[in-house]
Amino acid sequence: MAKTLVIAEKPSVGRDIAAALPDSFTTAKDKNSIEGDDYVITWAIGHLVGLAEPDSYDPKLKKWRFADLPIVPEEFQLTPNDDKAKKQLNVIHKLIKSGDVEEIVNACDAGREGELIFAYVLQTSGTDKPVKRLWLSSMTKKAIQEAFGKLRDGAEMKPLEEAARSRSEADWVVGMNATRAASIRLRAAFDGAVSLGRVQTPTLALMARREEEIRAFKPEPYWLVEADFEASGERTYMGRYLGGKRIAEEDATKIVADAQGKKGAITKLEKKEESDSAQLLYDLTSLQRHANTLYGFSAKRTLAAGQKLYEQHKAITYPRTNSRFLSGDMVAEIRPTAEFVGHNSEYKKGAQYVTSLESLPLGRVINDKKVEDHHAIIPTKSEHDLAKMKEDERKIYDLVAKRFLAIFHPDAVFERTRVETTVAEHVFRTSGKVLIVPGWRGVYGEEANEGGQKKDDDSGGNQTLPKLDEGEAVDVNRMESLRKETQPPRRFTEASLLGAMETAGKDIDDAEMREAMKDHGIGTPATRASIIELLVYREYIERDGRALMATEKGIQVIRLLDEHPLTSAELTGDWERRLRLIEEGSDSRKAFMKDIVSFTEETVQKLDGLKDIKIERQNLGPCPVCGRDVMENRKGYSCWSKDDPGCGFVVWKKKAGKNLPAVVVKELMASLKASIERGDDPVVARTEKQITGFKGRSGRSFRAKLKMAKNEEDKWRVEFDEEWATNQYSRPEEGQEGVENDGEAEKKPAAPAKDKAASNGESASEAAPEPEPARSS
Repeated sequence: MAKTLVIAEKPSVGRDIAAALPDSFTTAKDKNSIEGDDYVITWAIGHLVGLAEPDSYDPKLKKWRFADLPIVPEEFQLTPNDDKAKKQLNVIHKLIKSGDVEEIVNACDAGREGELIFAYVLQTSGTDKPVKRLWLSSMTKKAIQEAFGKLRDGAEMKPLEEAARSRSEADWVVGMNATRAASIRLRAAFDGAVSLGRVQTPTLALMARREEEIRAFKPEPYWLVEADFEASGERTYMGRYLGGKRIAEEDATKIVADAQGKKGAITKLEKKEESDSAQLLYDLTSLQRHANTLYGFSAKRTLAAGQKLYEQHKAITYPRTNSRFLSGDMVAEIRPTAEFVGHNSEYKKGAQYVTSLESLPLGRVINDKKVEDHHAIIPTKSEHDLAKMKEDERKIYDLVAKRFLAIFHPDAVFERTRVETTVAEHVFRTSGKVLIVPGWRGVYGEEANEGGQKKDDDSGGNQTLPKLDEGEAVDVNRMESLRKETQPPRRFTEASLLGAMETAGKDIDDAEMREAMKDHGIGTPATRASIIELLVYREYIERDGRALMATEKGIQVIRLLDEHPLTSAELTGDWERRLRLIEEGSDSRKAFMKDIVSFTEETVQKLDGLKDIKIERQNLGPCPVCGRDVMENRKGYSCWSKDDPGCGFVVWKKKAGKNLPAVVVKELMASLKASIERGDDPVVARTEKQITGFKGRSGRSFRAKLKMAKNEEDKWRVEFDEEWATNQYSRPEEGQEGVENDGEAEKKPAAPAKDKAASNGESASEAAPEPEPARSS
């Protein structure tokens, strides 16, 4: 009997498909497939197959030699990613070749990487059986049944497959060759491989350059003049000179002196209505950014919760989308979806408003031109129990549900009051803001007559003002000059880094402008979380609470690359644009890959020039024990070398999964010197501040103070300061040698194997650890 073979991306999806089909299924003995009368369902486990390593083409390429670069296969070979993948691949191949199977349905994720997973499986099978494409944006039973009713012909997906193959091969060619070239030429500076890639390197460059700006920043003082005013009847408010204008100290002093003993008057009072619209529906990046801002969630954590809501709870639509709009054919689903969301009392009021509308406001919701693979993330009408959701999942569902309801509500309206108070001819400005029509903000619990919160900025922010009248006199209860300092640029959070990746480094806040930049960004919504995790794994960046900062290693890599095009966010953004054009059929895969190969050849040539760069070793100053210079080397900081044994003082860079930066070692050296000069017994050095980025045995991040003292072998060693930990906190459990990071506790990702790399939109060359470079070029 003729059967259709359905290949899903993962087992859970395969079982959901089986539950939606009108067939009776039994699980195979090996539990790797499900068989019915008309259908056989099996699955990949993410990427089963990846691009082969260089030595698969030529054994001599196992050894890293500069003379062999660039490595560009004429035809790329595929290989199973590991033994588990090989076993499942054999199961799928056997089913494909079965005489009962006449047609194959690609049910992998509906997107570029899902297409690649299936294409590689099909290629390795050698079959020419007809293929259909199942395209799902929702995992509800009804959505699966409807999608099976309108299967696409496999040939229609050829442009998407070509874009996926181009992405994979481009990452391999650029990453493999750039990593080998840089590792060989920079082996004197780094211990191990210097991993470079088409996406990770420009992302690192954004962060490293920001860190350089922060380090180079020199604060400059300035002064503000602030005053507290009181009108009759104890009506008080605060104002700042010219709304927070930065002035010199002598000017601030003069203004305060001029106002001594004088009254003021309200010389200008303006009231104006302002409105703001609800935010657009979520795509993955905007959801990740918002969750990071509100809850401190990493991009990876938000995506994981979103996937659970999509696959397990069937509560939201496909989360890996890059669209913030719905298609025109979904208009009929809006009211029923809102009604279903309103079954939960928390959303009932907002949902009732939407369902009661005679005409839905669709101008900022429906846009067929902005919906390609998948529409924006919205709730589904599938039965789900909010109580069964884990905390992360519940929070993400709440964001999606409220965003969906809010966009159909009217604008929020504020009354903005601006006051100018004049004292001795000096003008002080005050601003107040009150919500008078909640509109969409009511979905989030905001009510009319709520005042804006005072912000900690130079203007004085927004205040809830008493009733004031133009022309009335006021007393000056306080006036003082405030010394301030200019602030350095802020470090990236995951929210701001995701935003920078989306716009290729351009600082764009406007949602509509961000939409226009989407095809020019670094990576895709589905891959950006994995890029951030990869940079953490490479020890190029680290987390400090909610902030992300480039490490010494990451900064040095970008310094050495200088302005190499590989660090260019704009170039990578343009490649993403071209991949999108290939998907649309308006650009050529052949032309794209030709340009990638040309870029790689130029990259290898430029990286060859690094052999002539003399890398200056950092001198940390005199050794606190013997006085010789303490110099940085690949593995540590010491006062000894081959030519000068020194006293044996050394601080190894590696400590609990973190490379200790020079600034921390300098602090320990200064503390040790002071301890020696005081004659302490025992001599001990300690850091004043907590150091972030350590990893415990459990893989969780933590921060701790360090101390340096002699061990039983009479050698100086850096350890965690247990005395500090005991005094400040309860003693940490085993595997958490210090205090856990007060941001999200992240597990250190396992070394990204090829299947993980590819499933996250990365090639093996960009995500898989490389071996130690050969010692010849």
